[in-house]
Amino acid sequence: MAECPEDLQKQIDEIEALSSIYEDQWCVIDEASRIFCIRIVDDLEAPKWTICLQVMLPPEYPTAAPPVYQLNAPWLRGADRIVLSNSLEEIYLQNSGECILFLWVGKIRDFLLVKSQSVDAVPEIQKRTEEAEVSYQDDDFITCRTPVKGSLAESPEDEQLPPVTHGEPITDRRSTFQAHLAPVVMPKQVKLLLQKLYENKKIANATHNIYAYRIYCEDQHTFLQDCEDDGETAAGGRLLHLMQILDVRNVLVVVSRWYGGILLGPDRFKHINNCARNILVDEGYCELSIEGSKTATKSKKPKSKKGK
Repeated sequence: MAECPEDLQKQIDEIEALSSIYEDQWCVIDEASRIFCIRIVDDLEAPKWTICLQVMLPPEYPTAAPPVYQLNAPWLRGADRIVLSNSLEEIYLQNSGECILFLWVGKIRDFLLVKSQSVDAVPEIQKRTEEAEVSYQDDDFITCRTPVKGSLAESPEDEQLPPVTHGEPITDRRSTFQAHLAPVVMPKQVKLLLQKLYENKKIANATHNIYAYRIYCEDQHTFLQDCEDDGETAAGGRLLHLMQILDVRNVLVVVSRWYGGILLGPDRFKHINNCARNILVDEGYCELSIEGSKTATKSKKPKSKKGK
């Protein structure tokens, strides 16, 4: 669509106003592509809660299209992310055709103020600088295919909790993706395994932890299956679809993404699925034909254990 001069001028005016007001909190990521980031805090003097709002302004904004946005905060997940995202989208619908970044920043600040006044007055994950959030070295990632250390409170379920293996990381434009896998035979194990994974700070600090699982019920010949996007819209459903295509069963796959500050577009879904496919193949849950055009499946064979 051809760019409208009126939209362009509105964008320029809005960007100039925001950059002058927020100064150090305002960051230009790619001026040509109109990608910007603003750091929003609950308290300028002693910030506890922080969210980085990254936006890309399409040519049609504000007249006919909203900003493309991403909310970056290691503690922002689940219900909190959904509530905030819904609020931003509601603001767009109520102010369609108008510049809305000021309103978005105000809504996010209000959200942070409510968090700071709640019982949970300190984020579960320590506040880090924006540079630390998006900078990871190879040594920061978990050693591949070794069990996650640390355990939940001792319980019968914990004693029977299967080990977690970790796939090779994939890095693209400073974003890194890594898959984690564990066998499961009941939904309760999924919850316990996720809790165990989040005990690892590297995983807990990921921008997104997308997961899906499939459990085969032999007696009813049906599957128990579910997925979670964790803020990466539609990623969980795509991951589950891949597992359905491969016809894997009795397995949980989690893909962590550490955002690197550069939008990847559709490539992020490719990396998520490639991470998942690789670990499923490596761990024996599926075999791909040499031509790569057919997919055969097999049941996971338990590895032999040597007696102590």
